[in-house]
Amino acid sequence: MPLRINLPPLTRILLGVLLALSVLTGALRYRIWNAQRGAGDDRASQPSSIVIPFLTVVPQLSIFYPWVFVTATLVEQNLFALAITAATIFYGGKYLERAWSSPEFAKFLLVVSVVPNALAFATYIVWFAIAGDVLRAMTTICGGVALQAGFLVAFKQLVPEHTVTIAKGIVQIRVKHFPALFLLATTLSGFIFGTDVAAFLAWYGFLSSWTFLRFYKSSFPDLSTSQQPTLKGDASETFAFAYFFPDPLHGPIATISGAIYNILVALRICTPFSDYDISAGNSRAEARGEAGLPSLLNNRNAGVALPGSARAEAERRRALALKALDQRLHAATSKAQSAGQATVSTAAGGSSVLGETSFTPEGHDDRAGGGGGEQSSHS
Repeated sequence: MPLRINLPPLTRILLGVLLALSVLTGALRYRIWNAQRGAGDDRASQPSSIVIPFLTVVPQLSIFYPWVFVTATLVEQNLFALAITAATIFYGGKYLERAWSSPEFAKFLLVVSVVPNALAFATYIVWFAIAGDVLRAMTTICGGVALQAGFLVAFKQLVPEHTVTIAKGIVQIRVKHFPALFLLATTLSGFIFGTDVAAFLAWYGFLSSWTFLRFYKSSFPDLSTSQQPTLKGDASETFAFAYFFPDPLHGPIATISGAIYNILVALRICTPFSDYDISAGNSRAEARGEAGLPSLLNNRNAGVALPGSARAEAERRRALALKALDQRLHAATSKAQSAGQATVSTAAGGSSVLGETSFTPEGHDDRAGGGGGEQSSHS
C-alpha cells in the first residue's frame, strides 16, 4: 500500500518553499564561489562565506530587499539544519494548523518570521556600530530557529502536561519544559561554538511568539460561559512569562516582566487583563491540560478534533446544546407530572362540592324538602 501523507495546505506549501529556497540559495552560492575560484579571487575560501542578500538577511545589504525578512526563515545553509526545520514544519505545522485553522496559523508564522529577523537585523547593526566589526554587518541571518522556538511556545500553551518519552522511556520530559531547554541549548551553543545568530533568533522567536499568543491571537471562547464570540490572547496564569522558567526563577522574572507589562499597559500597547479574563483563561488552560498530544508519526488522528480547534468547539457546542435540551425536557416532564398529580388530588378531594348533582325522585318532594342538596347520587 503506498504511503499517504495527509498534510494541511499551508504546511504543504511551507515545506515546498523551504526546500526550493534552500536549494536555490545553495546553488547560487556554489555558482558564485566557483566563478570566484576560476577567476583566481582570494576571497573564494568556501561557499558558506558567500552572502545572498536577496534571499537571506544581511544587515549591510538587505535593507534594499524587504521581503527577505520573510524568506530568510525558510532558507537553511546545510542539510542537517534543513532536515530539522523540515521535521519541525512537517510535524508541528500539521498539528498547529489543524488546531488553529490555516488563517490563524498563517498569522502566527508571519509574526515568528518577520519580528525575529527584524530584531536580529537591528542587533547586528548596533553591534557593528559599537564594535566597528565589518563582519557583523555582513553576517548572514537565516534559518528556522525562530520558527522552532515559536512552535515550542505554542505546544506549551496547547498541551503543557503531555510527556515526551525519549530512548525507550529512559528520558521523559514534559512539553512545558521544552522552551526553556531550547533557549538554554542555543544560548550555550552561541557562547561555545559561536552560533550567535541561532541564539538571537531563538530568543527573539520565543519572545515574539509568546507576546502574540499571550495578548493578540484570536481564540475560541469557552462555550459553557457567556464570553465574547472572539477572545484575544491567553490570560491564564500558567501561560505567564515566568512559568516558562524553573521554579526558583519565578519570583525575579515575575517582578521584571510585571514591571515591563505595566509600562506597556501605560503606553497602551497592551490591554490589561480583567479578573474575568484570567478566570476564563485558567478554565481553558485546565481543559487543554486534560488533552494529550496525538501521535505525530502517523495520520490515524487526522479525523480527530484537536483541542482548541474549530471542529472541537463545534462538537462542544453540540454537546452543550444537547445537555441544555435534556435539562429542559427533564424540567418540563417533572413539572407536568407535578401538575398532573395536583389535578388528580384536587379532583378526588373536591368531588363533594364540584362533582355532585342533586336528584329527587317523583313523589318524594315533600320528604326530600330542602335536603336534596345534601343527599346526592353520582351519575
